[in-house]
Amino acid sequence: MVPPAAEIDLSRVLCRLADLPAEGCLEFRLGRGHWPLRGFALRVAGGVRAYVNRCAHLQYPLNYTPNGFLTADGSLILCSVHGALFEKLTGYCVAGPCYGRSLIGLPLRIESGYVLLADEADPDELAARYA
Repeated sequence: MVPPAAEIDLSRVLCRLADLPAEGCLEFRLGRGHWPLRGFALRVAGGVRAYVNRCAHLQYPLNYTPNGFLTADGSLILCSVHGALFEKLTGYCVAGPCYGRSLIGLPLRIESGYVLLADEADPDELAARYA
């Protein structure tokens, strides 16, 4: 049985599943204070993935524009600062200055039409670590 939306832990909501574009990304901020966890979610391989918005190279945010995380053809995640390219499914860097490293993936769950940070992850601890 799926719990009603009113019972969802709002402190873990990344986005509504219906708001996540089929071929795009959706930026989110999660946590309290001046330095929330910043990341993005995307649909890939019939599911949803989420990553911390930090390049594996120099830890800069990946995007210059809101929700602008993908290459022009939508096939890869792009770091707008250094041009590094990452696989959407794994976050693995396939080209650029951080070749062989990976983006920081976030554990997720889908509940009542929402994409949430999984229970085993602490949003405040993640925000403190990756701010």
